[in-house]
Amino acid sequence: MVSYIFYFATEPFGASWETWVYQGLAVLVVGCPCALVISTPISIVSAIGNAAKKGVLIKGGVYLEEMGALKAIAFDKTGTLTKGVPVVTDFNVLNKQVDENEMLSIITALEYRSQHPLASAIMKRAEEANISYSDVVVDDFSSITGKGIKGTVDGTTYYIGSPKLFKELSNSSFDKNLEKKVATLQNQGKTAMVVGTDKEILAIIAVADEVHESSKEVIQKLHQLGIKNTIMLTGDNKGTANAIGSHVGVKEVQAELMPQDKLDYIKQLKSEYNNVAMIGDGVNDAPALAASTVGIAMGGAGTDTALETADVALMGDDLRKLPFTVKLSRKALNIIKANITFAIAIKFIALLLVIPGWLTLWIAILSDMGATLLVALNSLRLMRVKE
Repeated sequence: MVSYIFYFATEPFGASWETWVYQGLAVLVVGCPCALVISTPISIVSAIGNAAKKGVLIKGGVYLEEMGALKAIAFDKTGTLTKGVPVVTDFNVLNKQVDENEMLSIITALEYRSQHPLASAIMKRAEEANISYSDVVVDDFSSITGKGIKGTVDGTTYYIGSPKLFKELSNSSFDKNLEKKVATLQNQGKTAMVVGTDKEILAIIAVADEVHESSKEVIQKLHQLGIKNTIMLTGDNKGTANAIGSHVGVKEVQAELMPQDKLDYIKQLKSEYNNVAMIGDGVNDAPALAASTVGIAMGGAGTDTALETADVALMGDDLRKLPFTVKLSRKALNIIKANITFAIAIKFIALLLVIPGWLTLWIAILSDMGATLLVALNSLRLMRVKE
């Protein structure tokens, strides 16, 4: 009995203590999860760094991962699919007793305070005609969300906005002839704005916003990448929206939307597709950007509110960076999965070598540090992904 205890103390389970300590150290080295731990962070940092060099600001790894899982993308029209640099194409004063230059001066003074993307076109038209508007005193100015603006000049309250706004004014003289004129402009892809008081329509001004040359190409690439649905959301009328939507190739067009409508529609898309992105540049887009899975802002033309709310910013307002970002995200997800699979597999194989006693410290070190280096090098491949 004493000899058995002595034998077990010197050679437990048929091997010396030196052998078991050596095997234990090898198992501890193999069990070190270095490769597994760094497989995701290095991939995320590499991808975000590459995106930043290409002009795409991604605010966190979670948004990078979600970009790869997108199934539907909603676009705001003005400043996103279009250049956001509109020009006045038509200006018709309906009341012959009203001086055209005076009317344009009042319109410009009101639009100057609105900060709407279309206001710049009207201001440019006034400057080209050498019409002064800085000396026009506007009182009680306010914005009517999703419909237009109003302000008082010399005791008269003027309204500028969509036909829908004037249809809601009970005493407005919005008739079928006027509606036909507006429809004609809208079918030409122009945004028609009506000017008047609560009793009389004074003028119609039409503005056209040029579509980005790259918009159609971007939509095609997104469809090729497997994005199931592309939607254009806009507050513009249906005629203008359909004309632009068919030109750029989006699958669906939602027009005459107010900010709340955009928000509700994004929520509806999320319930249908789960992963939805919203791209916009204005204050009106902020609620929809926040509600989407990934909010994307146009970095150059975007307002501070949109940039603050968004998860991704496309610097330089280059929409062509969107397919690249989706491609980079999917590549990053694939590399992360490959890294995790490789790290676990190499550890499992090394641990199996314990059974026949083939596991040495050198094999353990190679399986640990070698796997770590290979995972890191594989992750750095994301730095080479091109547009």
